[in-house]
Amino acid sequence: MKVLVTLCGAGAIALLMAGCSSTPADTHAADVKAINNVEAQWNQDYAAKDLNKISAHYAEDAVLMITGMTSVNGKDAIRNALQQMVADPAMSLSFKASKVEVAKSGDLGYTQGSYTLTVTDPATHKVVNDHGSYVTTYRKQANGGWKAVSDIATSEVPPAAPSVDKHHVAQKHGAPKHINQKKRRGRHA
Repeated sequence: MKVLVTLCGAGAIALLMAGCSSTPADTHAADVKAINNVEAQWNQDYAAKDLNKISAHYAEDAVLMITGMTSVNGKDAIRNALQQMVADPAMSLSFKASKVEVAKSGDLGYTQGSYTLTVTDPATHKVVNDHGSYVTTYRKQANGGWKAVSDIATSEVPPAAPSVDKHHVAQKHGAPKHINQKKRRGRHA
């Protein structure tokens, strides 16, 4: 009987110690799925052009970095930066992750993939099609949801060549000034 009590006591202590283990549950697969779901919803929010829902995907301390723009820091500043783009009738954005990773700690993750974007160029008023790569870093929130803390997009479309003033180029590259002036008047030397 004494042996049975001792074994039961040892078993109870082992169970208590196992219950106090600090090893967190493995949530990797669930976290990857959750981040994929966040990006699927984000695409839907862009399709709906819902600025409030789009900006809600960012953490308060997030940063947005896009080719040709200075970085934008903070959720409210990001919302303001996206306002004109979302108001553009031609605007269309879609993105798809080719890679989703989550840290073993389960508190950080990132996606890497490609995007396509259509917007109206504010200078020329012409519709521009863009495509490129992106990396978005996510941080798990206290409620278990995921918010973007760093969103970086890099265009793969080369910038447009600047317009060339032929008169200026001719003078800059050593053509005599009087030849350039005669050509402008329609006479040739």
